[in-house]
Amino acid sequence: MTISVGDTMPDATFTAMGEEGPTEVKSADLFSGRKVVLFAVPGAFTPTCHNDHLPGFVEKSDELKAKGIDEIAVVSVNDVFVMDAWHTATNSDDMITFLADGSGDFTKSIGMELDLTERGLGVRSLRFAMVVDDGKVSVLNVEDVPSSAKASSAEIYWPLFNLFIIFHTMAGELVRLFILFVTSVPLYPVPVDLVA
Repeated sequence: MTISVGDTMPDATFTAMGEEGPTEVKSADLFSGRKVVLFAVPGAFTPTCHNDHLPGFVEKSDELKAKGIDEIAVVSVNDVFVMDAWHTATNSDDMITFLADGSGDFTKSIGMELDLTERGLGVRSLRFAMVVDDGKVSVLNVEDVPSSAKASSAEIYWPLFNLFIIFHTMAGELVRLFILFVTSVPLYPVPVDLVA
């Protein structure tokens, strides 16, 4: 079943390159109590991923983090050495976390697998971008065409995230005003003689 807005992220284990070599990254550690932008690409170094999709998130990383995003991560069904080489080649330093989903277990668990066997690429990931807020998906944009990076790009995605923040701020303010109104207005009219 494909993951959707409101769903909880499944337990998963990614691999990232640490100082001493490949390191496991648990989904609970990545998402719990944090707001994370996670975007997925069909393959590291492939033209759309390398030239269009990733650069937008690198460019917008400071802006996203200034708005409350704790981490921006890219995931792909590639091995950790390829993801690390891609990280190095893109000069993205500490802006983006590169996560390998080597066997595609995470990708399959959220229903985002893309079968490119006929093109000699095996099973990869659909191209998408999401916001995960304390383990739950709050925004999700999936590309209809994997070779396109429009709906899931940082440029399109960022205004949608702004709308999400505005909506949540307004909703919180409305709840606060409602509680203030309910607690300040008597349930029954107070007789004038009791007030005097």
